[in-house]
Amino acid sequence: MYKYNPYFCSLFNRLIFYSWRQFEQIYFSILMEQKDFHLTDFQSILEKFIDKIISFVPSLIGAIIVLFIGVWVSRFIRKFVKRLMVARSVDVTIQNFVNELLRWVLYIILFLTVIQKVGVPVSSFLGALAAAGVAIGLALQGSLSNFAGGIMLLILKPFRIGDSIEAKGHIGTVERIGMFYTTLVKFGNERVIIPNGPLFSDNVINYSQTPTRRDNIIVGISYGSDLKKAKDILYSLIKSCPTALDDPAPVVYVNELADNSVNFTLRVWSRTEHYWDTHFYLLEQIKLTFDKEGIEIPFPQQDVHIISQKNV
Repeated sequence: MYKYNPYFCSLFNRLIFYSWRQFEQIYFSILMEQKDFHLTDFQSILEKFIDKIISFVPSLIGAIIVLFIGVWVSRFIRKFVKRLMVARSVDVTIQNFVNELLRWVLYIILFLTVIQKVGVPVSSFLGALAAAGVAIGLALQGSLSNFAGGIMLLILKPFRIGDSIEAKGHIGTVERIGMFYTTLVKFGNERVIIPNGPLFSDNVINYSQTPTRRDNIIVGISYGSDLKKAKDILYSLIKSCPTALDDPAPVVYVNELADNSVNFTLRVWSRTEHYWDTHFYLLEQIKLTFDKEGIEIPFPQQDVHIISQKNV
């Protein structure tokens, strides 16, 4: 089944555009040859136009053939390079980056080959491109910054595909690191596209860099509750948690004597992949066990006292 390829469609559209420009040049060149145009000359003009179109058709067919073969060859080269990198256990991030860079280079070469085939001089095209280099550079300043950021991310490797990171106000798992953008998948399965330039220059928190993580859970009890009993319960709940680690040892201590509660802080270590399982398990068990043991967890409330006065 045919798979939609936006790059192939873009090249094909360019081929049609430059072919049409060639038709226009043929038509106007014939008109310029006729200094004094009369209706009687229409037949001769039409014949010349048809002759030149017929002579141009082989170039157009050749360009189409080159386009199809070039797309197939570029796919073959990219697949070959990817298999070579996989065989040598190259990092997945580098594989994707090299594959995308190779795709752009091959399609640019194919584009120049195709337009040359239809009669557009590549030298003049490149000359016009170089003349407009300053304007193009200013227009693509953001894209070039993102490209440079992608290269730096590839070299320094602050994160890899599959890592959980926090960047630009978003927390998610790195799905793809491209030439210009990095894709994060958030916990709700939303995809966030972040440009590489700002991503590299900003602060990034990598939650997957180390094999273990420490969770800090704050729990408050009322001043009338038994502090020692609550502390023993918290230790027992941590010990019963299947994903909590014994080494480093967990710690429970009184963190604050607040206005309405005595606050405990639980510091619990777990494997990085079990961090949230540990967090949610302890929160649920703390509430259930405190309710069962009669330890009150205070919450904001107001007592309203109504005072009635008798008329004097």
